[in-house]
Amino acid sequence: MSNGGAFLHSCICAFLGVALCAAPAAAQPPVPSERVTFRDAVSRAMERNPSAAVAAAGILRAQALLGQARSVTRPQINGNVTSTTLNSGVTFEDTTVTPRSAVTGVLDLRMPLYAPALWARRAEAEEAVGVANLSAVETRRQIALATADAYLMIIARKRVVEGNVRSRDTSRAHFELASELEEAGRGSRLNRVRAQQQLSATEGVIEATQFAVYRAQEALGVLLVASGPVDAAEEPDFAPRLDTSAIELPTLMARSDLQLFAAEQQAAENVLKNASKSYLPFFQGIFQPQTTYPSQFFTPQNTWRLLLQLDVPIFDSGGRASDKQLRQASVDVAKATFDSAVTTATSEVRMAREAVASAERELASARASAAQAQEVVTIVNVSFRAGAATNIEVIDADRTARDADTGVAIAEDALRRAKFDLLNALGQFP
Repeated sequence: MSNGGAFLHSCICAFLGVALCAAPAAAQPPVPSERVTFRDAVSRAMERNPSAAVAAAGILRAQALLGQARSVTRPQINGNVTSTTLNSGVTFEDTTVTPRSAVTGVLDLRMPLYAPALWARRAEAEEAVGVANLSAVETRRQIALATADAYLMIIARKRVVEGNVRSRDTSRAHFELASELEEAGRGSRLNRVRAQQQLSATEGVIEATQFAVYRAQEALGVLLVASGPVDAAEEPDFAPRLDTSAIELPTLMARSDLQLFAAEQQAAENVLKNASKSYLPFFQGIFQPQTTYPSQFFTPQNTWRLLLQLDVPIFDSGGRASDKQLRQASVDVAKATFDSAVTTATSEVRMAREAVASAERELASARASAAQAQEVVTIVNVSFRAGAATNIEVIDADRTARDADTGVAIAEDALRRAKFDLLNALGQFP
């Protein structure tokens, strides 16, 4: 090599050495404001999440509608005061027959005596309150599911970080060894750069996985309405609550979503049954005491009257028939929704049970693979020190071990989620 070529080669090597050795400063994501257990996270989310407040407002609305429906079936009292001024009064032989100005006060007391349609609406409103309560329960369950998902995501991504940290430590040890061998004249710069490149790549993966953990912590913090990211304090154990009984409808009815759909179907059917009551008469009693000042010649000052009023629907141009058709459509939709939900729930139970068994087998294989990969790393490192293995073999073994550790983390997460899905499918969560 000429002097100019040797100088250029030394400059390139020096530049590469500076560029490869200059590692960026490690920056840690924000520290979580607190660490919570799985049960505490779920209970806090169901209590504090704004969606729960919206569901509670739905209950209040249903209760208010029930109060309105009840009020029209109970006594109603209204007062009316009328001041009447005529252009002139009526007199007869110096006696005032009709005064020019008079004030009349009337009380109107009404009470439905026979009102099937109103009573039916009251019963429907009572059922609506029950449906609103079940809807609130289902909303809290959905909040709990989202919280559990974020919690399990934190655990799974932490496991990935741990595997990458082990890989980084192995890569650093290999890089230090390659540097020592180069300085001792028994290694090459190419081996050292390869080792350092592997170390830099692993550090980049760690940065990405740490940020993924932080995103999951922020998601959990939002669900808990916390002031910052929230960390998972434990790994939940779902095994003691697993159920292996036969898949039957009474077992599935522990699920709040099926309870809600069943209640909606029952309410729609009752509304349809009440459609015939709109053809029945409406009978009410009316009592009206009245006072007039000044008194008139032909009318006593204080009077009252009692009315019994019967309203009979005769012809409405098809309005009631159309209303019944709408109610039938609501029943059909509610029934189809419930049947579909039962079919889906049954499938979810079967699939979750098989997922648990499959995930257990997958985890056993992944752990065996990770143990074997670590053993390969140890053997290759020893061989590399003895000169019986190449630098590329060491890097390849390290990558394989890192992928195997990631596979274990993924398999563990799959098993946790399969067990959790089975609890949810059987209605045992939260």
